[in-house]
Amino acid sequence: MKPINKIALFLLFGAAIAGCKKEFLNRPSNSQISSTNFYKTPNDLRLATASLYGGAPWGQWHYNALLQLGDILSGTGHVGYNDDMGQLFSRTITANNGILNEGWTGLYIVIGQCNNVINAIQQTASASIPQATRNAAIAEAKFIRAVAYYHLAVYWGAVPIIEDNSKLISNPMLSRNTTADVFKFITIDLTYAARNLPLKDDKGRLTTWSAQGMLGKVYLTMAGVGSKQEGQRNQALLDSAKKYAGNVCKNSGLMLLGQDDPNHLGYYNLFRSQYNDNPEALFAFQWSPDQTSWETGNMYLTFSPSNAINPQKNGAWFGLAPTWDLYKMYSADDTIRRKATIMLNGDYYPELNAAGGGFKSTGVGLKKHIIGNEVDNNAPTMTYTSSVEHDAVLRLADVYLVYAEAILGNNGITVDMDALTYFNKVRTRAGVTPVTKLDGPTILKERRIELAFEGQYWIDLVRYSFYSPMAAVKLLNDQDATHSRQTFSYDATTRKATRDTTAAPSAVPASISSFTLQIPASELSSDPKLAAPPVPYY
Repeated sequence: MKPINKIALFLLFGAAIAGCKKEFLNRPSNSQISSTNFYKTPNDLRLATASLYGGAPWGQWHYNALLQLGDILSGTGHVGYNDDMGQLFSRTITANNGILNEGWTGLYIVIGQCNNVINAIQQTASASIPQATRNAAIAEAKFIRAVAYYHLAVYWGAVPIIEDNSKLISNPMLSRNTTADVFKFITIDLTYAARNLPLKDDKGRLTTWSAQGMLGKVYLTMAGVGSKQEGQRNQALLDSAKKYAGNVCKNSGLMLLGQDDPNHLGYYNLFRSQYNDNPEALFAFQWSPDQTSWETGNMYLTFSPSNAINPQKNGAWFGLAPTWDLYKMYSADDTIRRKATIMLNGDYYPELNAAGGGFKSTGVGLKKHIIGNEVDNNAPTMTYTSSVEHDAVLRLADVYLVYAEAILGNNGITVDMDALTYFNKVRTRAGVTPVTKLDGPTILKERRIELAFEGQYWIDLVRYSFYSPMAAVKLLNDQDATHSRQTFSYDATTRKATRDTTAAPSAVPASISSFTLQIPASELSSDPKLAAPPVPYY
């Protein structure tokens, strides 16, 4: 009897669906939705796609892998007493690493749920539902599936492409598909989404601008895949990135949150629950305070630096610390983004434990995603495993920076006015001095600061490695040569930071292979075909 591999199990049976915020994700169980009796009205389709935005489908990836792979692996953050995270930090990752396993299977859980919804709508939706309505619902699921595959592609490269879970019953052994075909699959899903999603929708829902923004980012990444010359990318794909990202920048009518705020608090407010699903959030996870099951809610409050500011004064288990390498990125005038992202000793946050007089930090720790307790957020049922922050996967600021990079393209420097305009919108929103020219290192640094602890920096480094492998490897090794990946302390009196050269393990030298993660050992043992060379999908 053939063994059924783990991916097949997740795709066949999916994850238990849990509801999120009632007005957005109040829906029947997955078994009801998969039945032929469910898709009778347009509202049924809305309910079916709603749970793909958060809850159980995303819970495993969100808590166990997104920040770990995006920020710890890249040297932006550090947790000192977790073996799996220590492997990421020191680049001594084994195939048995729990974060690899959770990340891989977590993304396939999302893909399996999207496949279920797409195929059920196509096969069973009532003919009385307008075709445009059916297409829009399928577009939501295809967008979310594309986001999951994008993360698989940038972290693991060649991975299996699955569109129909039911086919795994007769053939559960999976081959990997080529990286180029995985990216092609992603662009096909996103192009469908861009054509079929509306210009505007209910708060928190995807629109065509979400899909076009993600297309710009994907094409920018694809432009470097298979590069034959250091520093050179495919110009046609750069042009596609410029087209889609530029369309969002110029024609969506969207603005950065607080773009015109004279106090420059827009960036700070992005990560407060009172500003959930603001227009800058092109795709944000939807989380409920009512989740009691593990990994069905937003669990980022477990990374809090103190129980004093958590719901029920509990759950601050994994103090996620910023590294010296991140801290030194902030210029003297970049105080708003710094304080919204990381806490330093002496920082005061009036909105955290507000009823108790606020919170004064006594050390160095994470601030982004740390939103306070249940009273601070007017969410009585919120716990440390069900934060109500709807953290964004794709923000307008990200698309602005993608657009600037696509314009820079293969040039060493650009003074293009469009590139500078949208790049500087990101800076001036935070009260930071505009620049007068752009180059690759400037854009990469800006992305790191703007998107720190949003799971983005390692993805940016992988994109860099596709077309500038020598420079990308040097960047990682320079972090180690200068001990920049270490944590640091901060003296509130002298306002001086001191790098700790003993707190974090040293990393092994990086090579180009460092940018592709291993397939989890448990996956290889259940499906030996994953170890074989990848095959074409198209």
